[in-house]
Amino acid sequence: MNELDRHDVLLLSELQRDSRQTVQQLAAAVGLSSTPCWKRVKEMEAAGIIRGYTAVVDREKVGLTLAVLAEVNLTRHNEDDVRRFEEAVAAAPQIVSCHATTGQADYVLKVLVPDIKSYEAFLHDTAFKLPGVTHVRSSVVLKEVKAETRLPLPLPRAPAGRRKSG
Repeated sequence: MNELDRHDVLLLSELQRDSRQTVQQLAAAVGLSSTPCWKRVKEMEAAGIIRGYTAVVDREKVGLTLAVLAEVNLTRHNEDDVRRFEEAVAAAPQIVSCHATTGQADYVLKVLVPDIKSYEAFLHDTAFKLPGVTHVRSSVVLKEVKAETRLPLPLPRAPAGRRKSG
């Protein structure tokens, strides 16, 4: 897929706002007719720009009232240990995000559980058993000030060659 143009960015912004919109609603919101709008969305899906569609669930209303940021250090950083660690993290449902970082921690995990007792069980049953883990520092989240899932998509500055909308 070519570089994203203004209509593509507007479509992505609209889909991030509400992915349940009809093609007609999307088209009206971004200034296209339905067919070119539908084609653009399908192209972005095929290119992997749009990876899927999901519902945003209020974690507290489903009983996941405790969020913890866990800083993890590994014993060794060889390719096999890192791969095994990352595969184990991907398989742990309580870990909703994992970032390899610079600084004091090798990884920062966001863990969601019902309560502190559940987090203690997670530490002993999962975190301390992750391959290569040598140290875990936990910070309990007191309040989520911002938890945005939408990407801040900037509109293209100058057209780099106009793309057909049809």
